[in-house]
Formats: sequence, structure tokens, C-alpha cells
Amino acid sequence: MKKMMICIECPKSCSLIVDVEEHKACLADGALSGARAVNVRGARCPKGILYASSEIENPTRILTATVLAEGLTIKFIPVRTDKPVSKKDLSRAMEQILKIRVAKPLKVGDTIIDNFLGLGVRLIATRRADKN
Repeated sequence: MKKMMICIECPKSCSLIVDVEEHKACLADGALSGARAVNVRGARCPKGILYASSEIENPTRILTATVLAEGLTIKFIPVRTDKPVSKKDLSRAMEQILKIRVAKPLKVGDTIIDNFLGLGVRLIATRRADKN
């Protein structure tokens, strides 16, 4: 199977053609399960090859969201993970984020949850929140 993608690792935005070897079926979100990039064409730098392989074999994203604040100057606190999370874990992560309530003041960069969902990432605040 061939997959076309645009590399986002540098400003060149290379158009990549990736030959993909599938071992299992596609998942509902379009991610390939058990897939392997066997050849990448169109990359004008080594970053493109690494990007394409990663996107096929284990796509990850920085998760950004908001959590509910209680008794603070803002109603919702913007948060993000400090490292990328596998796309397969994003739904589970969002389910957990909906349950979070923060009542203590926070500064930008403060940890809300350490080792979020056991994934080895921290969930951190990206905006200050003070007591009302």
C-alpha cells in the first residue's frame, strides 16, 4: 500500500510517498495497526524519513485540552502533555481529562498530573489560575 503525506518537520513541507507493509487491519481512527514503512520517497532531508516512519508505525501527538477549574479566576484551565502521546491513547486520555477538577492556584508549567495515565508524561497547565 502507498500512503501520501506532507512532512511537517521543517519548513520545506516535502510531499512524501510511503510504501507501507501492513500486518493487521486499519483501526477505526485511520491509524495503521502493525504497519511498517518500508520505503519513503520525496524527503529532501533525513527528518522526512523519520517523520514518515513514525507516522506510520507509531503516530504521536502533544495532547492539548482544558480542565474544569473550581473557585479560581478562570473557569477552564488550558493544559497539555509535556511529551507526545500515542494516538491510540488519545481517547482514553480525553476521557480522563473530562473528570479532572482543579481547585488550587496554578502557574504556567505547573504539573496537574504526574505520569498521566501511566504513559510517562506530565499534564501541565499552560495558563495561570489564581484563587477567586
